[in-house]
Amino acid sequence: MLTGRQFIRTAALFALAPHGLAQPEKEVWVNDVHSALNRTRVRELLKPRSGDELVDIVHSAARKGLAISVLIEAEAGIQWPALIRAYLEAQREMKDQWGIAQKQTGADTFTLGGSLASNVHGRGLAMKPLISNVEAFTIVNGEGKIVRCSRDENEELFRLAMGGYGLFGLISSVTLRLVPRRKLRRVVALIQANELARGFEERIAQGFLYGDFQFSVDEKSPDFLRRGVFSCYQPIDKDESVAAEKKLRDDDWLELLRLGYTDRAKAFQRYSEYYLSTNGQTYWSDTNQLSAYLPNYAQKLREQIGGSDSSLIITEIYVPRPDLAGFLARAAELLRTNGTFVIYGTVRLIEKDEESFLTWAKQPYACVIFNLLTLHTPQGIENSAKSFRGLIDLAIERGGSYYLTYHRFARREQVLACYPQFKKFLDLKKTYDPAERFQSDWYRHYRRMFAS
Repeated sequence: MLTGRQFIRTAALFALAPHGLAQPEKEVWVNDVHSALNRTRVRELLKPRSGDELVDIVHSAARKGLAISVLIEAEAGIQWPALIRAYLEAQREMKDQWGIAQKQTGADTFTLGGSLASNVHGRGLAMKPLISNVEAFTIVNGEGKIVRCSRDENEELFRLAMGGYGLFGLISSVTLRLVPRRKLRRVVALIQANELARGFEERIAQGFLYGDFQFSVDEKSPDFLRRGVFSCYQPIDKDESVAAEKKLRDDDWLELLRLGYTDRAKAFQRYSEYYLSTNGQTYWSDTNQLSAYLPNYAQKLREQIGGSDSSLIITEIYVPRPDLAGFLARAAELLRTNGTFVIYGTVRLIEKDEESFLTWAKQPYACVIFNLLTLHTPQGIENSAKSFRGLIDLAIERGGSYYLTYHRFARREQVLACYPQFKKFLDLKKTYDPAERFQSDWYRHYRRMFAS
């Protein structure tokens, strides 16, 4: 096991003071890096370096009557690349090494604490969400007290804070369960969506550990959401060499994004050609999960292709695996009808989570991720919102669900259909944090929605 000390690089965000308290002279704004559509004003941005400083933050906020908002994108602890570097250095002389089982995909600069609060998942073919890899953690509650949480100690708070989106306290330290590091070979094929569920089953039976399916985003093609790049990772002998000569650089990813905006047929062609060319390359099971992310992609694309302000809004839809092909076919019809452009998307698997309170993995699901091009105008945002609500409805029809925090477009009845425990979650939030010391715009949105 490894204890990851979150306060290597920790940040907490003090939200605006309530009415009647003096406002800060200098405005501080933070935003969602990916969609850039959640600009939020905060009182100050603090970066504590120890557990004692975390406690001081909570006491100070209580004295001043301020709320604390923990944003996942903020530097709220040790980040995954630093964590991996640290344990590899510690095991440098060991023949058999240990590493993480999974981390979130798409970006590396998430923190360990933020990932716990979101109960993330990776590309594991037979893995539950991150809670399954956590042995214990300590949290600073709204009274400024340090509380240790595990399956045997403060078990309810353990279940609430894992996937509680920072609403129950500041996570101070984390004990992770590690797994043996493995060498893997990438196996790549182009397949149809109606072959995907069976393809996943076959790869799991063959002992593959990770994998996903990147689908075509060309809405003009009959292959839209129906054909894709199926990449899976098979364990190989520990004596084989690791050789991944072909890699996509940041400029390559930016070019693929540019094509996604301007020529989606060519974007998929380029992407599939690249991945097919990497068939047979070998990797380590943990470092292979690190990935590039361009936080300023929207600005760079505007500089290259012009046009109005826009960005990508992400959503993650969950459907029972036997219904995957049918869902993708209906989703293609919906997105075409709405005139909504998908810039990239993928399908992964998740196993049932039986531990977190606000569980999103209610059964073994296929996870379908959509990144929708969204103009930063009221009409552009509403167009994407309409498509997201439509996708959620398609999932609900099949006994599926969606991930709660990528956007706030879901209707109340959709939230309750997918998360019938949500009202109780809000009640328990008030039980554990009666002063509502830990808040966010997301929390206030749903507090208003369920106020009645």
